[in-house]
Amino acid sequence: MSLSVRFWGTRGSVPAPGAHTLRYGGNTPCVEVRAEGEASIILDAGTGIRELGDVLNSRANGEPLSVDIFLTHTHWDHIQGLPFFSPLYKQGSCIRIWGPDSVEAPLGNVFRLLMSPAVFPVSSEEVRAKVDIGPATGAPRRTAGCDIATLAVQHPGGAVAYRVSSTREPGSSLVYVPDNELAGKDARERDRLVQFARGAGLLVHDSTYTSEEYSGRQGWGHSTFEDAVELALAAGAAHLVLFHHAPERTDVEIDALVEKARAIEKGRGSGLVITAAAEGETLVVGGD
Repeated sequence: MSLSVRFWGTRGSVPAPGAHTLRYGGNTPCVEVRAEGEASIILDAGTGIRELGDVLNSRANGEPLSVDIFLTHTHWDHIQGLPFFSPLYKQGSCIRIWGPDSVEAPLGNVFRLLMSPAVFPVSSEEVRAKVDIGPATGAPRRTAGCDIATLAVQHPGGAVAYRVSSTREPGSSLVYVPDNELAGKDARERDRLVQFARGAGLLVHDSTYTSEEYSGRQGWGHSTFEDAVELALAAGAAHLVLFHHAPERTDVEIDALVEKARAIEKGRGSGLVITAAAEGETLVVGGD
C-alpha cells in the first residue's frame, strides 16, 4: 500500500509570499500523508495547514472529521497556522495533536496560548471540535493505516523527526526531518539518525543553508543541503526532498541548489533522486 505525500507548506522561519517564491511556495511547514483508503495524517501546522483544513472539510461533505496532527516542535513557523485550521471549529470533529513537550512550554500550554486573546481574536470557546493533546514520543504509534516512530534531533529547544510507514507495506516509508542541525553531531547521534532513515522511500530533510551561509549560523538548528545529501546517501534513501527553504531563497536559487545537490550524487553514482519540496506537489511512496 503506497503513501501519498502532499506539501502544503515548504518554507522555514517565516512565510515568504511573492513573485519570486511562486513555484516552491511561501507557506511554512505542513505536509499531508495518506495511506490508500485512510484518513490524512498531518505533519506540522505552519501556515500551509489553513488551506489543507478547508480541503479536508470539503472532502468530508459535511461529516465530522477525525484528524491527527503531529508536530515536530512548537517554534512559531510550525504552529502558526493552527488557529486558522477550519476543522477546529466543526462540531463533532476530533482533532488529536501530538508532539514533544519542552521544559519551557508543555504542548497543551502552547495550544492555549495560541488561542488566547493576547495573540488571537477568536475565543477558544469557538473551538467546537474535541481536541486531544498528547506526547508523540515513546513507543511507535499506529493510526490511519500507518506506523509512526519518532527520534529526537538537534534543534534549539528540542525537536523530533518522524518516520511514517504503511502498515501493509512497511517499505513504503517517509522520514520527515524539517528542523535539524546535522553538523556537530557525534558519531553515535549521526548513526542513530542514519539508522532511523535507513531505506526510506522518501527523506524530507532540513536544507536551509549552503555551506557558506552555515559558517556564520552554527547552533541555529538547521542544516546545509550538502549535509542533507550526505545523510540520504548514508541511509540509502531512495529520494531526498530538500525542505525548510530559507525565506529569502528565490525559486531560481532553489533550482540552483537542487542542481548542486544532484552534482554531489552524480559523483557517487548512487541513484538517489533529489528534488526540492514544492507547495502543492504530491509524491507517491511505494506501491506498484
